[in-house]
Amino acid sequence: MTIFGEEETEFKELIDEIREIVLKQKNIIAEIKRLYGIKHLENEKIISQQIKELTQELSKLNERIPKILNGFIIPKIISQNILSAPKFSTNKKENFDELEKETIRRLKGENKIINQEKDFKKIVKENLYAKLANKFFSGYSKKLVEKDSFKALQVDLEKSNLMYLFPAYISIILFTTFLAAVVGLIIFTFFIFFSIQPHLPIIKPVEDISLRALKLIWILIVFPIAGFFISYVYPSLDRRTNEAQIDAELPFATINMAAISNSLINPVKIFEIIISSGEFPNVKKEFTKLMNHINVHGYNVVTALTITAYSSPSKKMSELLGGLATTINSGGNLTKFFETRAETLLFDYKLKREKETKTAETFMDLYISMVIAAPMIFMLLLMIMKISGLGISLPTSTITLMMVLGVAVINVFFLIFLHLKKTD
Repeated sequence: MTIFGEEETEFKELIDEIREIVLKQKNIIAEIKRLYGIKHLENEKIISQQIKELTQELSKLNERIPKILNGFIIPKIISQNILSAPKFSTNKKENFDELEKETIRRLKGENKIINQEKDFKKIVKENLYAKLANKFFSGYSKKLVEKDSFKALQVDLEKSNLMYLFPAYISIILFTTFLAAVVGLIIFTFFIFFSIQPHLPIIKPVEDISLRALKLIWILIVFPIAGFFISYVYPSLDRRTNEAQIDAELPFATINMAAISNSLINPVKIFEIIISSGEFPNVKKEFTKLMNHINVHGYNVVTALTITAYSSPSKKMSELLGGLATTINSGGNLTKFFETRAETLLFDYKLKREKETKTAETFMDLYISMVIAAPMIFMLLLMIMKISGLGISLPTSTITLMMVLGVAVINVFFLIFLHLKKTD
């Protein structure tokens, strides 16, 4: 029984070691992928050196797995136990069979976990839209990158949560513009030959095609411009959304950090506690990047704080991490630093909430005026004109359709405006 216990313990240690290696490889690959997206910034040499070091570390980890597994397979466990037990009673044989089954089940479980990780990576990598965009426009997008075009877009992309490399996203912009132009051409062609009216028949053929084409030529221009503009500004909107979410959590996270720092523990432990708490999901993402720089890259705390501050989408987070790096480097009081920053951040948070409350009241008045009062007055005006026979006389169904479409369009634009205002 002692031999079985020793072998099982040794096998568990083997599995734990392999699992640890696989997790390290996963973190290293994810970090290499992120670094390739910022390779052509001002700190290109530093990023290239980081990628080189991570690649070397990945190779060392790959070499360790065969050495660990060499000579330690399930038959080794079975053969050693058979040699150490010359006679098998019924109970021992049952224990041996149970141990063998448990070992096989454990191996299957580990393989299942690894396969799930591989499947997840495959799903993340294989974006059909991005794949098609790269297939058609990768060559041209690389030329644009080499010319240092779209520098502002590059910064926004790196600070957003979009998992795309910069050249790949340029391809997506070009592909989106092309698709928008195709859609515009289809709509333009349809409305050249047909028109839509509010009464039956809804679709009616057009008589003067040339005049109709001149009136609708704007569709061919507006659609591709809209496609380019939307895909271009989307990373900026995503970055601003991330910034707003981080700024909303940062005052309370800083208060927690100030309380934790009173225990005079290592500053790295402060970030680990905030991450493990799970109370601040958006702040957690930034602190996870920070811990990757320390644990995976091997940077010291000050360097890791500086790099994370540079890549953070939130200015307040960048200021906090940069100030913390200066405090640690100069040997300052961390508790006092966190308490001072927490007071400042909480004061800014309260002012912002008061401003948003007043703005919401203003928007409510505008919404009531534009979506409720104005359409009712306009509808009454059209009905009076129809009954009296003065001015434009429209059918009741046309007036109803105009009101429904008008209210719907106003609501859509109002929601877009609120979303953009929220990310300010």
